[in-house]
Amino acid sequence: MAEAVMMKPVPQASASAAPLLAVQGLEGWYGESHVLHGITFDVKPGEVVTLLGRNGAGKTTTLRAIIGILGKRKGSIRYDGTETIGMASRNIAKLGLGYVPEERGIFSSLSVYENLMLPPRVKPGGMNVEQIYTLFPNLKERAGSQGTKLSGGEQQMLAIGRILRTGAKLILLDEPTEGLAPVIVQQIGRTIARLKTEGYTIVLVEQNFRFAQTVADRHFVVEQGRVIGMIPNRDLDANIDKLHTYLGV
Repeated sequence: MAEAVMMKPVPQASASAAPLLAVQGLEGWYGESHVLHGITFDVKPGEVVTLLGRNGAGKTTTLRAIIGILGKRKGSIRYDGTETIGMASRNIAKLGLGYVPEERGIFSSLSVYENLMLPPRVKPGGMNVEQIYTLFPNLKERAGSQGTKLSGGEQQMLAIGRILRTGAKLILLDEPTEGLAPVIVQQIGRTIARLKTEGYTIVLVEQNFRFAQTVADRHFVVEQGRVIGMIPNRDLDANIDKLHTYLGV
């Protein structure tokens, strides 16, 4: 196994804040397949953190475990001080967590507007439709279009916008830039930066560490179902060779 990424101290401003999300010793299974082997990391309020690693490392499974849609899990997942490991996914969402899966989950028979209105509000303070249209002008132009007629980038905007309407303040984003044109990737990056300034906390699964570098505060490296290191964003360039090894690029 490759040499582990050197652990770095968290900047003092972040270290002084209590974690909004604290994952400790998280284990997870798909049926009989043991996938997560003690995932441990935390996220401070208002941070953007990434989970970096190869395909199959356990990144998506970690997000699914956090939101409560993994069949079997144990360990500890605390959100804003509340232990969620034994809670149903609908109750976890009501705490203020939102999940945007890689497959986006757009209903093809519904219009953009109908897709936006579909999830229930879970907490006060969510964006209204006009605010979402301001964030993603493409969606306003396509408000009456069916999901099947949207580009991949527009589907991603819709998937993110739909969660923002619910009132969630911790957003779990799974591979939001996968397969998108560079201009759309840049727009997604600007959106994440704006959400951060508005107080959202984001956990981002990414393969593209160059994109992750433009939006994240810290990066957790995942290998074989474990977090093997944390890299502050300011130190990412100094760890490029190790990241190439871990990401297989």
